[in-house]
Amino acid sequence: MENKVAMVTGGTGGLGTAICRALHDQGFIVAAGYNSGGNHAKAQAWQDKQKEAGYDIHITYGDVTDHESCLKSMLHIEEVTGQTIDVLVNNAGITRDGQFRKMSYEQWHDVLSANLDSMFHTTRLVINNMVERGWGRVINISSVNAQKGQFGQCNYSAAKAGIHGFTKALAQEVARKGVTVNTVSPGYIKTAMVKKIAPEVQEKICAGIPVGRFGTPEEIGRVVSFLADDKSAYITGADISVNGGLHMF
Repeated sequence: MENKVAMVTGGTGGLGTAICRALHDQGFIVAAGYNSGGNHAKAQAWQDKQKEAGYDIHITYGDVTDHESCLKSMLHIEEVTGQTIDVLVNNAGITRDGQFRKMSYEQWHDVLSANLDSMFHTTRLVINNMVERGWGRVINISSVNAQKGQFGQCNYSAAKAGIHGFTKALAQEVARKGVTVNTVSPGYIKTAMVKKIAPEVQEKICAGIPVGRFGTPEEIGRVVSFLADDKSAYITGADISVNGGLHMF
C-alpha cells in the first residue's frame, strides 16, 4: 500500500498503537490522531518511542467531538504528508459507565459525542476525496458490547451499536465508488486499561471467554490491516467480531 495515507483516531492508545503499527508494516504512511487532554508532550514521547521501534508515524492533535478541530487535524496530515487520507480508522472513544437509572445527561452526551458523533466529523472530511479517487477504506472500531449489551453501559452500547448502523448505510452509498466501509468489534483486549482490572476479576472474565484468554491489540491490528488491503475490496458493510467466542451469532 505504498504512498497511501492511513489516519487512525485515538492512535496513541493501546489499541491505536497496534493498528498504527500494523498499517505501517503494510506500507501505509500512517498518522495517529490524539487528544490526551492537550498533552502534546505525551504524544511526542509516544512518537519518539515508535521511532525507536522502527515505526515512523506522524501525529496530529484533534478533538473528535469538534468538527473544526477535526478539520485542522486533517489539514495538518495533508500538509505533512502532501497527500489526502486514503484509509480512515475511527478508533477514538471513551466510557462513562453507570446504571442508566443513575446516569447523568453528561455521561450520556459525552459518550455519544466521542464515540458516535465523532464518526460524522472525521468521515465527512475524507469521504468525498475517496469517492473522487475511486479508492478508500473506512474502518470503524465498535465493541462486543454493542452486539450483546453490557450492564452499566447503556450509553456506550448505544453509541457503539450506532457505529455499525453508520457503517452499513455509508457502505451502500459508496460501494460502487471503490470505497469500502466496515466495522471491527473487539471483545476484551489486553490493553493497559484492562490490565488495571483486579486479577480475580480478570480471571472471572476469562472464564467466560471460550478461548480462555483476552485478545491482544495486535490481533485487532491484523484485522484492520486486512480490511485496508487492496485485496479486501469485496468486503463492505461487514461487522467482524474479534472476541474469542464471547458472543456468537
